Amino acid sequence: MIRSLFKDNGNHQVTDNTFWALKNISFEVRQGEVLGIIGRNGAGKSTLLKILSRITTPTTGRVEGYGRVGSLIEVGTGFHPQLTGRENVYLNGAILGIKKAEIDRKFDEIVSFAEIDQFLDTPVRHYSSGMYMRLAFAVAAHMEPEILIIDEVLAVGDVIFQKKCLGKMDEIAKTGRTVLFVSHNMMAVESLCTRVIWLHNGSLVKDGRTSEVVSGYLKTSFSSLTDRSWSDMTTAPGNDQVRLHSASVRSANGYAAEPITVRTPFIIEFQYWNLKRDAYLNINFQLYNEQGIIVFEAGPIHEPIWLPLPVGLFHDTCYIPGNLLNDGIYRVVVQAVSNRGTLIHQEEDILTFGVQDITDFRAGWFGKWAGAVRPILDWDRKLVAHGAGDKDGSFLYGNDRFNG
Repeated sequence: MIRSLFKDNGNHQVTDNTFWALKNISFEVRQGEVLGIIGRNGAGKSTLLKILSRITTPTTGRVEGYGRVGSLIEVGTGFHPQLTGRENVYLNGAILGIKKAEIDRKFDEIVSFAEIDQFLDTPVRHYSSGMYMRLAFAVAAHMEPEILIIDEVLAVGDVIFQKKCLGKMDEIAKTGRTVLFVSHNMMAVESLCTRVIWLHNGSLVKDGRTSEVVSGYLKTSFSSLTDRSWSDMTTAPGNDQVRLHSASVRSANGYAAEPITVRTPFIIEFQYWNLKRDAYLNINFQLYNEQGIIVFEAGPIHEPIWLPLPVGLFHDTCYIPGNLLNDGIYRVVVQAVSNRGTLIHQEEDILTFGVQDITDFRAGWFGKWAGAVRPILDWDRKLVAHGAGDKDGSFLYGNDRFNG
């Protein structure tokens, strides 16, 4: 169990210019819980994890923790750049208080999970951020901590390894150990966490069931992420092969301010830099609803994607018809794919937008429609028999008699 109680103990000086990264937060995490921590950038999530990991001392209040803590908060934390991967496994284990015999027993499993066999005896200063993360996560997860604390740093790994990490965290939780998980990936939070706390500007907004907290967070925090751009290529989302320049969603008639309803045709657009000469590059996206269900995946399959692209800035537009989506909040995950199937970059929640309900064609019914989509489909109705000729109002159709 980790217990965090933040209260004024009088051991600090507060001025009018004091900035509180966290304030008036109190919660308890019980053994075996998987707690998700969500919020916008700057909400205080990473600060909270550093305090719970005993990396940072709170200005006021206290943290009570029971059990060995394994934390993964920043890439390379606990690694010595001059040491090899093998040496850093033992260094990390020692920092966690693990005996050498126990590290020996877990060593092969750690290396296999991290998938760095070829670079095991290479100094980690030569590792990519993804290799750093694979090894750091493998060490933290396999040393059997009673409490595992994971920050958004999983985002630096590839998609396959992210799924592997989520599976490992789920496995850890099922053994009765505690997991605290910070992520902007709401699908991962919903699939893994039994409970979620939502932080905003250093304060606790809501603490409760995962589906309820995530739904409220999306509705209030991300409904306006409909137009984003990155003018600096060096810091834009992507890698050395592709970088995003902009992403937007708008009504198909061209009016950015017009709300998207269940009947509105709309457009999702991406501008991106192709940085590799003669690249076989394609941009896809996945659309998720607020329950974390993928509604559909789309890519320009009718475009000549088998032709190589020159280095340059490209603009892709996807047209989505009206009368397709249900009302609710939707998230866009964009993917860059090369050679028709190799995922080279994925960016979570690049856009988030709302689809509004309307009362037209409701026929007097105003309940919530079920389902991920809500298409208007063609129907036909024919009268095949009626019972107007019988005195009792019944009618005969074939060998069956029906009462009117």
